[in-house]
This record gives sequence, structure tokens and C-alpha cells, in this order.
Amino acid sequence: MSPDLTVAVEAGVAVLTLNRPERLNAYTAEMGALLSRAYADCDGDDDVRAIVVTGAGGAFCAGADFSGGTSPFDAAGDGFSASPITPAAFELRKPVIAAVNGHAIGIGLTIALQADLRVVADDAKYAVVQVRRGVIPDCMAHWTLAQLTTLGVAADILLTGRTFGGAEAVRLGIASRALPAGQVLDHAVAVARDIAVNVAPMSAALTKRLLWDTAINGYPPRQVAALESQLHHRVMGTADAREGVAAFLEHRPPSFTSRLSREWTPLPGT
Repeated sequence: MSPDLTVAVEAGVAVLTLNRPERLNAYTAEMGALLSRAYADCDGDDDVRAIVVTGAGGAFCAGADFSGGTSPFDAAGDGFSASPITPAAFELRKPVIAAVNGHAIGIGLTIALQADLRVVADDAKYAVVQVRRGVIPDCMAHWTLAQLTTLGVAADILLTGRTFGGAEAVRLGIASRALPAGQVLDHAVAVARDIAVNVAPMSAALTKRLLWDTAINGYPPRQVAALESQLHHRVMGTADAREGVAAFLEHRPPSFTSRLSREWTPLPGT
């Protein structure tokens, strides 16, 4: 891929790195297009079992790039989208972990909010600052932030555009863990590798899609129960179900054989 985004796949984990460290990985349309393509490619690659997205150098993403001759907030042209990452991380079938290794401001944070898990640097700065720049939050942050936290927390973060740190991000439910910056990526990759080794690919995909589709579509509890029952029919009695039990009883890592590329069908009603 372009130097603005690097992709490395090893042991079932794809690490996608926003790679403009001289600009604190400031976001550009090219970077968004590359991240979108990388997400789609990883989701279709059976060798990728989990995805980590991070930033090169000391920042995750410092927000929109203002270094050019024009402002990224000039009048929108034809085809403009405030949600340029397509598919979004939550629309994939593979688990996505944001290793937020440093400052994440504006679209830098709203991209991370689309991941399934976030590990943040405890001494970095985080904010969705768009209202302080005369525009509004993007990347579906009005929805993702309210899903991850509460409507009140989302209002606090989005309406004030205020800055907060890693410990507060965890306390508010925005991040699952805050660590020293140098440990963030290693921890995220370790979690991703655990998923890659110990979680059945089809089980992960079905669970992720049911989790996010329930949020997106507002399924009530009994509809979720019905869908869980239908999806159990897909996995119970399969080779992966037999292997998962055998590996547990034999105290060894499992060897799952399901392949999304040839076996996946969408969830009922989606």
C-alpha cells in the first residue's frame, strides 16, 4: 500500500499503521481511502483473524491535515461524505482493536471509536474537537460514542469538544485500558494474537455481527434470543465446535478450519 498506510500480517494478525509521523499522522482523504481498502482486504482474507490499527511514531492521528494550501473544512464538493472510512471497522466480520498509541484528535478519535476495542496511551490527549472548528463530528461519532458510553457522556464529549486523557477515557467507557504509550501496541497485538489462536473465525464473525447489528437495528431481547438460536444451528456440530471442545479437554491450542471466504452467509434479516 501507499507509505501513508502500512499493512503487516503475521500469525493471523494484520497491523494497519497510519504512517505520516512527521505530521502526527494527520488525516488525509488518501489515508482514508487506503484504510478503507485495507479493512475490506483484511475482512476477505482468511489468513487474517484479527486487525489492529495504530499510528506511526508518537501519535495515533492528530486530526485533519491543515498543512495544505486549503482548509479541509472548506465548502464540501460533490460526493463529500462525513463518514469516509467504508467499510467502518464495526461493519467488518473480523475483530478490530485500535492501539491508540498517542494523541487522537478529531477524526483521529472518531476513527478509533469505530473499532471493537480501544487501548489508549495514558498520557496522550483525546478530543472530538470539530465543534470548536466550526463544523460537526464525523465518522458516525454521534452514534458510536453513544453506543460505547451513554447519551450524557456523548453529549459531554461532542458538544464541548473538550480534551481528556487516557484514564478518563477508560472511566467513561471510551477505552478498555490505558497503558504507557510504549506498551499500547504490544498489548493490542497480544490481544489480537490471542483471538487469532484461540477463537474460531466463524464464531468471532457471527458474534461481532450480532453484537453490532443489534445496536444498529435496535433488536429487542427476544429477537436477539431468536437470532442466537438460529446462529447456534450454524455452529453446533461443526468441525470447529468439535475441535474447540477437544482442544479444551486435551489442554492444547485449537486448530480451527472454518473459512469465512467460502462459508459465510449474512445474519438473518440483514
